[in-house]
Amino acid sequence: MHDQTIGGYLDRLAAREPAPGGGAAAALHAAQGAALLGMVARYTTGEKYAAHAGAIARITADSDELRARALQLADDDARAFTAVTDAYALPRADDTQKAVRSRAIAAALQGAARPPAEVVAVAAAIVALAEELLPIGNPNVVTDVAAAAEAARAAAATARVNVEINLGGIKDEAARADLAATVADVDALASRAESVTAGVRHRITR
Repeated sequence: MHDQTIGGYLDRLAAREPAPGGGAAAALHAAQGAALLGMVARYTTGEKYAAHAGAIARITADSDELRARALQLADDDARAFTAVTDAYALPRADDTQKAVRSRAIAAALQGAARPPAEVVAVAAAIVALAEELLPIGNPNVVTDVAAAAEAARAAAATARVNVEINLGGIKDEAARADLAATVADVDALASRAESVTAGVRHRITR
């Protein structure tokens, strides 16, 4: 993902190929949200914002870390989904092969659910930073805080369905329950993102 052009990535996304797909798109939503917060934080420096210098420095560093993590998750998701398609392609000519294939599919589905589950966590961290940055950020770029929150909301909602589609094929009940728990709060996260956007709109329309 680091080395692709935007056009090249979109061509791959549109192609009849198993990956990249929705999971990678979710991760890139998150990466864009984190990048937008980094930009706003970098515009919130100097004497005028000296009282918040410590918080801004931390938000800058955290947003950069989240951006890198989200971009890595886009790669992880593409690899994990390729493993699923490879597992489904295994031979099933006899009972032994069928059993091996079934186990491989279950393991691959569990692996495929992990990157989008982590994207949800990244999105939650981005929304939390947006909530913190909104009242102290440079008002000239405050709309980008809303853009970041909306990108995080899209990331979480998209990642959730990419977790849920894999749950039915995961045989490990504990793993399935753990993954389901990671997406249980997406609606609440979406509401928080919506509140950030509402706060921004209130500031720019009053």
